[in-house]
Amino acid sequence: MSTTIAAIATATGISSISIIRVSGSLSLSLAKKISQKNDITPRHAHLTSLYNKENHLIDHAILIYFKNPHSFTGEDIVEFQCHGGMIVAQEILETLLYHGAVLAQPGEFSKRAFLNGKIDLTKAEAIAKLIEATSVDAAKILAKQLKGNLKEFIDESREAMLRATAYSEVMIDYAEEDIPEDIVANILKQLDSLILKIENIVDASYRRKGLIEGFRVAIVGKPNVGKSSLLNGLLSYERAIVSDIAGTTRDTIEEQVRIGSHIIRLIDTAGIRDARDSIEKIGVERSLESIADADVVIALFDASRVFDEEDERIVEILDAIEDKEIIVAINKSDLEHVLDKNALEKYTPIHVSSKHNFKNLTVQLQSFFDALGQDEELMLISTRQIEAVEKTRKAILEAKEPLKLGELEFFSYHLQDAISALSSISKPYDSEEILDKMFGEFCLGK
Repeated sequence: MSTTIAAIATATGISSISIIRVSGSLSLSLAKKISQKNDITPRHAHLTSLYNKENHLIDHAILIYFKNPHSFTGEDIVEFQCHGGMIVAQEILETLLYHGAVLAQPGEFSKRAFLNGKIDLTKAEAIAKLIEATSVDAAKILAKQLKGNLKEFIDESREAMLRATAYSEVMIDYAEEDIPEDIVANILKQLDSLILKIENIVDASYRRKGLIEGFRVAIVGKPNVGKSSLLNGLLSYERAIVSDIAGTTRDTIEEQVRIGSHIIRLIDTAGIRDARDSIEKIGVERSLESIADADVVIALFDASRVFDEEDERIVEILDAIEDKEIIVAINKSDLEHVLDKNALEKYTPIHVSSKHNFKNLTVQLQSFFDALGQDEELMLISTRQIEAVEKTRKAILEAKEPLKLGELEFFSYHLQDAISALSSISKPYDSEEILDKMFGEFCLGK
């Protein structure tokens, strides 16, 4: 980290302000060079002129210097806040590069913060996810992780496992003595408690992952029940082709829409029935895949048509679904009702008109999403974190049996695996490849 890095930290496009960030040992000297100021006070906003390599005026901007170690990266940092638009910001960046800075790689500022002990990986991942948050609830969850809630759980759990390992090592040294039964019982009790916490956290993380990644909502049903009309109604524009010809939709259509404070991805699927040609068959297969991938399934039925074998097929699909929210909606409720609803009563169907009135559907969706956001259970925000915690749980389970049998060497071996797996969430083994891969997914200038 001997180089001094620089990057534009704001998004591309026209805006009132652009920010250029510099981090490294040359930051202050570069700031003095392009501002032609010799007196720069740390943490003070300096309004100053900035000059390019030909000594021509670039802009009048705000310059702020953060002296190490009191900065985001733990190094000297300078931020230039100039007028928005890419031309001015790009010229400032090019001037910094000309005078000795190096263009930062994506995530390199956050990587330096991690390597300098300013943040751990739980906070680093929360920063990355916060930028992409799709709901207010997601932002709240990520803010808690930035505050250190997940790190606190990891530290406490790691400490408990280290204590258990220490007891084990002491007992190994005095193998000729009988192991006190109360010590073994207390260790088993602590491990069982930790396993329960881990299972609750993993379960909550799977249930609520849509808060972070965005919920996927699949609209399904037999052909010509109004799925595409409902999609268009929710989007407030004609996105999907609508006709009276069954099978008009031959592929899935995905669009984003806001429901309450949540950004969700709506998926309009092809009508599910016995396919009449190879193209339609592919569409039906994709509809079934969309159901498997969705967080919420909206099953649409036509109130003006008699319940038939195709409707029965949809009910069979719904009955086989596990761990998903299912909303059964009876469409065309403004027309004469001939649909036999008995087969749908167990799903407490709601009535909608996909063209005119579907407010009760959006209310039910928002209520479901909001309820998940109110869950106070600690949440893991990435596949990497979930895999590490599940690996921890597996290692603890493997450690319990040797402990019961008095095989302390095997107990310590498995518990060390558990400690390593859990610790990897916040401070993994020093692998440059792993860190490069993770921080490389960040934005440029972050």
